[in-house]
Amino acid sequence: MNYELVQLEEKRVAGLRIRTSNSDPGMSKSIGMAWQSFFAEGIYHSIPDKKNDKSIGLYTNYENGVSGAYDVMVCCEVETTASLPENVQSEIISSGKYAKFIIHGHVQKAVGEFWVKLWSMDLDRKYGCDFEEYQGGGDMENSEIHMYISLK
Repeated sequence: MNYELVQLEEKRVAGLRIRTSNSDPGMSKSIGMAWQSFFAEGIYHSIPDKKNDKSIGLYTNYENGVSGAYDVMVCCEVETTASLPENVQSEIISSGKYAKFIIHGHVQKAVGEFWVKLWSMDLDRKYGCDFEEYQGGGDMENSEIHMYISLK
């Protein structure tokens, strides 16, 4: 898979957080339910001070790389976290070096295939903050998604 090396500035995000692992048989379902809650329950619209209309799937607080538990946040980038609704958490996406991949296709299928391919790549991963940035538009069948993988 092709990617470019990019240097990102710190980002503030706000949204819903769950804890899971790749060995959890319910992992995909849990992540899908978090996404559904984020939009269907109006959480996305309740978050003030959004920087843009993109949504983000953030993977962070890794326990042991791909083998351990990690946090998943369904979120969006915000200017400030000062006045967040009660059920919304915040996180900082660290500045630093990232591998940026651009994928296209059906949201669930393209993202799932990306992660399977990524796990077999020889990247010097940091396991800090990895995230999917959905470019808006709402077309589930033909989305553009920017994938950022933190590097050492």
